[in-house]
Amino acid sequence: MAIAYPAILGLKTEEQRFVWDEQKAMLYALGIGLGSDPLDERELKFVYENGLKAMPTLVTVIAFGIGPLGQAGINFARVVHGEQFIELHRPLPPEGEASGSSRVAAVYDKGPDRGAILLVETELKTPDGTPLATLRSSIFARGDGGFGGPKEGAPVPHALPERAPDLQVECDTRPDQAYLYALSGDRNPLHRDPNVATLMGYPRPILHGLCTYGTACRAIISGVCDYDAKKIVGFDARFSAPVFPGETIVTEVWVDGCVVSFRCKLKEREAVVLNNGKCTLAV
Repeated sequence: MAIAYPAILGLKTEEQRFVWDEQKAMLYALGIGLGSDPLDERELKFVYENGLKAMPTLVTVIAFGIGPLGQAGINFARVVHGEQFIELHRPLPPEGEASGSSRVAAVYDKGPDRGAILLVETELKTPDGTPLATLRSSIFARGDGGFGGPKEGAPVPHALPERAPDLQVECDTRPDQAYLYALSGDRNPLHRDPNVATLMGYPRPILHGLCTYGTACRAIISGVCDYDAKKIVGFDARFSAPVFPGETIVTEVWVDGCVVSFRCKLKEREAVVLNNGKCTLAV
Protein backbone atom coordinates (compact mmCIF):
# COMPACT_ATOMS: atom_id res chain seq x y z
CA MET A 1 0.00 0.00 0.00
CA ALA A 2 1.40 3.40 -1.01
CA ILE A 3 0.76 6.94 0.17
CA ALA A 4 -2.37 8.30 -1.52
CA TYR A 5 -1.83 11.98 -2.16
CA PRO A 6 -3.64 14.32 -1.58
CA ALA A 7 -6.12 12.08 0.26
CA ILE A 8 -3.59 11.58 3.08
CA LEU A 9 -4.08 15.22 4.08
CA GLY A 10 -7.61 14.35 5.15
CA LEU A 11 -6.43 11.83 7.76
CA LYS A 12 -7.29 12.84 11.31
CA THR A 13 -8.39 11.32 14.59
CA GLU A 14 -11.60 11.99 16.44
CA GLU A 15 -11.27 14.15 19.54
CA GLN A 16 -10.15 12.11 22.52
CA ARG A 17 -9.98 12.77 26.25
CA PHE A 18 -6.73 12.43 28.18
CA VAL A 19 -6.16 12.44 31.91
CA TRP A 20 -2.83 12.50 33.73
CA ASP A 21 -2.05 12.56 37.43
CA GLU A 22 0.85 13.33 39.75
CA GLN A 23 2.10 9.77 39.49
CA LYS A 24 2.50 10.08 35.71
CA ALA A 25 4.27 13.43 36.08
CA MET A 26 6.70 12.00 38.65
CA LEU A 27 7.26 8.79 36.66
CA TYR A 28 8.05 10.79 33.52
CA ALA A 29 10.52 13.00 35.43
CA LEU A 30 12.27 9.90 36.79
CA GLY A 31 12.32 8.45 33.27
CA ILE A 32 14.37 11.40 31.96
CA GLY A 33 16.80 11.22 34.88
CA LEU A 34 15.52 13.76 37.39
CA GLY A 35 15.74 12.90 41.07
CA SER A 36 18.99 10.93 40.89
CA ASP A 37 20.26 12.98 43.84
CA PRO A 38 17.59 12.86 46.57
CA LEU A 39 19.26 15.78 48.36
CA ASP A 40 18.92 18.13 45.38
CA GLU A 41 15.86 20.18 46.32
CA ARG A 42 15.76 21.83 42.89
CA GLU A 43 14.99 18.48 41.25
CA LEU A 44 12.86 17.24 44.13
CA LYS A 45 9.92 19.37 43.01
CA PHE A 46 9.63 17.28 39.81
CA VAL A 47 9.64 13.86 41.53
CA TYR A 48 7.94 14.50 44.89
CA GLU A 49 4.28 15.31 45.39
CA ASN A 50 4.91 18.10 47.91
CA GLY A 51 4.79 21.17 45.64
CA LEU A 52 5.07 19.05 42.47
CA LYS A 53 5.86 20.72 39.14
CA ALA A 54 5.57 19.21 35.65
CA MET A 55 8.36 19.12 33.07
CA PRO A 56 7.27 20.91 29.88
CA THR A 57 8.12 17.85 27.77
CA LEU A 58 5.66 15.74 29.78
CA VAL A 59 3.17 16.91 27.14
CA THR A 60 4.74 14.48 24.63
CA VAL A 61 3.44 11.47 26.59
CA ILE A 62 0.02 12.80 27.64
CA ALA A 63 -1.50 11.97 24.26
CA PHE A 64 1.09 9.43 23.11
CA GLY A 65 -0.06 7.35 20.14
CA ILE A 66 -2.96 9.62 19.13
CA GLY A 67 -1.76 10.11 15.53
CA PRO A 68 -3.66 8.86 12.44
CA LEU A 69 -0.64 7.24 10.74
CA GLY A 70 -2.15 3.77 10.86
CA GLN A 71 -4.19 4.77 7.81
CA ALA A 72 -1.36 6.53 5.96
CA GLY A 73 -0.21 3.61 3.80
CA ILE A 74 3.42 3.75 4.95
CA ASN A 75 5.91 0.98 5.69
CA PHE A 76 6.29 1.14 9.49
CA ALA A 77 9.37 -1.09 9.40
CA ARG A 78 11.21 1.86 7.82
CA VAL A 79 9.69 4.75 9.76
CA VAL A 80 11.74 6.94 12.11
CA HIS A 81 10.84 9.95 14.23
CA GLY A 82 12.59 12.86 12.51
CA GLU A 83 11.76 15.94 14.59
CA GLN A 84 9.62 16.95 17.55
CA PHE A 85 8.14 20.38 18.14
CA ILE A 86 6.05 21.51 21.10
CA GLU A 87 4.38 24.83 21.80
CA LEU A 88 2.88 25.39 25.25
CA HIS A 89 0.06 27.92 25.34
CA ARG A 90 -0.03 27.84 29.14
CA PRO A 91 2.09 26.15 31.85
CA LEU A 92 1.50 22.41 32.01
CA PRO A 93 0.03 21.31 35.37
CA PRO A 94 1.31 18.12 37.07
CA GLU A 95 -2.20 16.66 36.89
CA GLY A 96 -5.14 17.50 34.72
CA GLU A 97 -7.44 16.70 31.85
CA ALA A 98 -7.33 17.64 28.19
CA SER A 99 -9.02 16.78 24.93
CA GLY A 100 -7.20 16.54 21.66
CA SER A 101 -7.24 15.50 18.04
CA SER A 102 -4.49 14.83 15.53
CA ARG A 103 -4.14 15.24 11.77
CA VAL A 104 -1.65 14.86 8.95
CA ALA A 105 -0.86 18.54 8.37
CA ALA A 106 1.56 18.12 5.45
CA VAL A 107 3.47 15.50 3.48
CA TYR A 108 6.56 15.90 1.31
CA ASP A 109 7.88 13.57 -1.38
CA LYS A 110 11.67 13.33 -1.32
CA GLY A 111 11.74 10.77 -4.15
CA PRO A 112 11.76 6.95 -4.46
CA ASP A 113 15.28 6.65 -3.07
CA ARG A 114 14.88 9.14 -0.20
CA GLY A 115 11.42 8.52 1.20
CA ALA A 116 8.68 10.82 2.46
CA ILE A 117 8.28 13.30 5.30
CA LEU A 118 4.94 13.50 7.12
CA LEU A 119 4.09 16.33 9.50
CA VAL A 120 1.56 15.28 12.14
CA GLU A 121 -0.06 17.97 14.29
CA THR A 122 -1.88 17.46 17.60
CA GLU A 123 -3.86 20.15 19.40
CA LEU A 124 -4.62 19.79 23.12
CA LYS A 125 -7.07 21.96 25.02
CA THR A 126 -8.43 22.08 28.56
CA PRO A 127 -12.03 20.99 29.34
CA ASP A 128 -13.23 24.60 29.01
CA GLY A 129 -11.75 24.84 25.51
CA THR A 130 -8.63 26.84 26.38
CA PRO A 131 -5.64 25.90 24.19
CA LEU A 132 -3.08 23.96 26.22
CA ALA A 133 -0.42 22.80 23.74
CA THR A 134 0.35 22.19 20.09
CA LEU A 135 2.59 19.25 19.19
CA ARG A 136 4.11 18.65 15.77
CA SER A 137 6.02 15.53 14.83
CA SER A 138 8.03 15.15 11.66
CA ILE A 139 7.95 11.49 10.58
CA PHE A 140 10.50 10.19 8.08
CA ALA A 141 9.06 7.28 6.07
CA ARG A 142 12.20 6.00 4.36
CA GLY A 143 10.44 3.52 2.08
CA ASP A 144 7.54 5.63 0.84
CA GLY A 145 8.84 8.31 -1.51
CA GLY A 146 7.80 8.68 -5.13
CA PHE A 147 4.06 9.08 -4.59
CA GLY A 148 3.78 12.34 -6.52
CA GLY A 149 3.50 14.81 -3.66
CA PRO A 150 5.25 18.18 -3.23
CA LYS A 151 9.02 18.02 -2.95
CA GLU A 152 9.60 21.34 -1.20
CA GLY A 153 8.23 23.07 1.88
CA ALA A 154 9.33 20.78 4.72
CA PRO A 155 10.28 22.54 7.97
CA VAL A 156 13.73 24.15 7.81
CA PRO A 157 15.98 23.09 10.70
CA HIS A 158 16.81 25.75 13.27
CA ALA A 159 20.31 27.10 12.58
CA LEU A 160 22.72 26.88 15.50
CA PRO A 161 24.98 29.86 16.25
CA GLU A 162 28.47 29.62 14.79
CA ARG A 163 30.21 30.70 18.00
CA ALA A 164 31.34 28.37 20.76
CA PRO A 165 28.56 27.22 23.14
CA ASP A 166 27.81 29.47 26.09
CA LEU A 167 27.63 26.44 28.37
CA GLN A 168 27.54 22.65 28.41
CA VAL A 169 25.42 20.44 30.66
CA GLU A 170 26.17 16.75 31.23
CA CYS A 171 23.33 14.35 32.03
CA ASP A 172 23.97 10.71 32.85
CA THR A 173 21.60 8.02 31.66
CA ARG A 174 21.11 4.76 33.53
CA PRO A 175 21.59 1.32 31.97
CA ASP A 176 17.95 0.53 32.85
CA GLN A 177 16.54 3.92 31.88
CA ALA A 178 14.63 2.71 28.81
CA TYR A 179 12.63 0.29 31.00
CA LEU A 180 11.68 3.15 33.32
CA TYR A 181 10.85 5.58 30.50
CA ALA A 182 8.68 2.94 28.77
CA LEU A 183 6.27 3.15 31.71
CA SER A 184 5.30 6.63 30.49
CA GLY A 185 3.62 5.03 27.46
CA ASP A 186 6.08 4.04 24.73
CA ARG A 187 6.32 0.24 24.93
CA ASN A 188 8.22 -0.20 21.65
CA PRO A 189 10.28 -3.40 22.20
CA LEU A 190 13.20 -1.89 20.27
CA HIS A 191 14.09 -0.07 23.49
CA ARG A 192 13.92 -3.11 25.81
CA ASP A 193 14.19 -6.40 23.93
CA PRO A 194 17.73 -7.35 22.79
CA ASN A 195 16.38 -9.70 20.13
CA VAL A 196 14.24 -6.97 18.56
CA ALA A 197 17.16 -4.54 18.70
CA THR A 198 19.34 -7.06 16.85
CA LEU A 199 16.69 -7.54 14.17
CA MET A 200 16.59 -3.77 13.69
CA GLY A 201 20.37 -3.62 13.25
CA TYR A 202 21.46 -2.44 16.71
CA PRO A 203 23.88 -4.29 19.01
CA ARG A 204 21.55 -3.70 21.97
CA PRO A 205 18.36 -1.77 22.80
CA ILE A 206 18.50 1.98 22.25
CA LEU A 207 17.04 4.75 24.38
CA HIS A 208 13.74 6.28 23.30
CA GLY A 209 14.32 9.37 21.17
CA LEU A 210 11.76 11.28 23.23
CA CYS A 211 13.67 10.31 26.38
CA THR A 212 16.77 11.96 24.90
CA TYR A 213 14.55 14.92 23.99
CA GLY A 214 13.28 15.16 27.58
CA THR A 215 16.83 14.88 28.89
CA ALA A 216 17.82 17.86 26.74
CA CYS A 217 14.96 19.81 28.30
CA ARG A 218 16.22 18.73 31.73
CA ALA A 219 19.65 20.16 30.79
CA ILE A 220 18.18 23.53 29.80
CA ILE A 221 15.85 23.64 32.82
CA SER A 222 18.89 23.22 35.07
CA GLY A 223 21.48 25.18 33.13
CA VAL A 224 19.45 28.15 31.88
CA CYS A 225 16.08 28.33 33.65
CA ASP A 226 17.11 27.76 37.29
CA TYR A 227 14.60 24.87 37.35
CA ASP A 228 11.65 27.15 36.55
CA ALA A 229 9.59 25.03 34.12
CA LYS A 230 7.18 27.90 33.39
CA LYS A 231 9.91 29.70 31.46
CA ILE A 232 9.80 27.20 28.60
CA VAL A 233 7.02 27.78 26.05
CA GLY A 234 8.51 25.95 23.07
CA PHE A 235 10.91 23.07 22.59
CA ASP A 236 12.01 21.76 19.18
CA ALA A 237 14.73 19.34 18.09
CA ARG A 238 15.81 17.01 15.30
CA PHE A 239 16.69 13.39 16.09
CA SER A 240 20.02 12.49 14.50
CA ALA A 241 21.46 9.37 16.21
CA PRO A 242 20.48 6.89 18.94
CA VAL A 243 21.69 6.80 22.54
CA PHE A 244 22.49 3.55 24.31
CA PRO A 245 21.24 3.54 27.92
CA GLY A 246 24.16 4.26 30.25
CA GLU A 247 25.80 6.84 27.99
CA THR A 248 26.29 10.47 29.01
CA ILE A 249 24.37 13.13 27.06
CA VAL A 250 26.27 16.42 26.78
CA THR A 251 24.03 19.33 25.82
CA GLU A 252 25.73 22.32 24.22
CA VAL A 253 23.74 25.51 24.81
CA TRP A 254 23.67 28.95 23.19
CA VAL A 255 21.56 31.67 24.85
CA ASP A 256 20.27 34.59 22.77
CA GLY A 257 17.53 36.37 24.70
CA CYS A 258 14.34 34.30 24.54
CA VAL A 259 15.86 31.78 22.13
CA VAL A 260 18.05 29.02 23.51
CA SER A 261 19.74 26.92 20.84
CA PHE A 262 21.07 23.48 21.73
CA ARG A 263 22.71 20.33 20.42
CA CYS A 264 23.26 17.03 22.23
CA LYS A 265 26.38 14.91 21.86
CA LEU A 266 27.70 11.85 23.66
CA LYS A 267 30.62 11.91 26.04
CA GLU A 268 31.68 8.32 25.38
CA ARG A 269 31.78 8.37 21.55
CA GLU A 270 31.58 10.73 18.59
CA ALA A 271 27.87 11.21 17.88
CA VAL A 272 25.39 14.07 17.69
CA VAL A 273 22.11 12.61 18.96
CA LEU A 274 19.90 15.72 18.88
CA ASN A 275 20.57 18.59 16.52
CA ASN A 276 19.16 22.00 15.52
CA GLY A 277 17.51 22.39 18.92
CA LYS A 278 15.49 25.48 19.73
CA CYS A 279 14.01 26.23 23.14
CA THR A 280 11.76 29.29 23.33
CA LEU A 281 11.49 31.11 26.65
CA ALA A 282 8.56 33.20 27.85
CA VAL A 283 9.04 36.92 27.40
